[in-house]
Amino acid sequence: MSAASARVKRKIIHIDEEKCDGCGLCAEACHEGAIRVIEGKARLISESYCDGLGDCIGPCPQGAITIEEREADPYDEEAVQKHLASQESEVGCTAAPQGGGCPGSAVQRFLREGATPSTDSEGTPSQLSTWPVQIKLLPVNAPCFKDADLLMAADCTAFAYADFHRHFIAGKVALVGCPKLDDADFYQAKLAEILRQNDIRSIEVAYMEVPCCGGLVRLVHSALMESGKKIPLKLTKIGIRGEVIDSVSF
Repeated sequence: MSAASARVKRKIIHIDEEKCDGCGLCAEACHEGAIRVIEGKARLISESYCDGLGDCIGPCPQGAITIEEREADPYDEEAVQKHLASQESEVGCTAAPQGGGCPGSAVQRFLREGATPSTDSEGTPSQLSTWPVQIKLLPVNAPCFKDADLLMAADCTAFAYADFHRHFIAGKVALVGCPKLDDADFYQAKLAEILRQNDIRSIEVAYMEVPCCGGLVRLVHSALMESGKKIPLKLTKIGIRGEVIDSVSF
């Protein structure tokens, strides 16, 4: 049915903007790209993109999304496919940019084979293979999560450990955050969704010896339990002087 057809009475989402805190989880959960965070609030960008099934409801921590039955443009699958195609990244790991489409948060995968890697002054190649790295920005259903080995790293670890790229990032999808300065509950909920929706092969947590960094370990354990998945887990503690203090696998 064409989006140009007459409006019909059907089920479609409703977003309560007073409840919405702009976290973006609904936008990540919407497979049709019908929702975007604009000026700090989730918005339905086109009625014809919404199938009314409500995949976005579950992830919303504020209960801001409901299904209502009202007059709306018909769902247009062809328009959805064109919309999604227009959002694809040109470099591999594709997804619609969130948070209003900031270019810095567009998801990317770097194909290192045959490419000239960025290097530091000593010629050490970067091992970063995906972008963005902040857990808050990377969509839950990003294709780069398929059969991925995850690295959950506290912000400070890459500054403390000199050979961080080669020992930790190589071959992994990196997720970075601070359990003290950021919202740990949000991280836990989002990581649980990532584990639920994707075939993750392993997780390594790189964290600092300081007490607050233990929060990263706790939230990863909780996310694993919440997801119901059994995934190999490795915990690596790094000292403030840059040495590996402990490494344990489960």
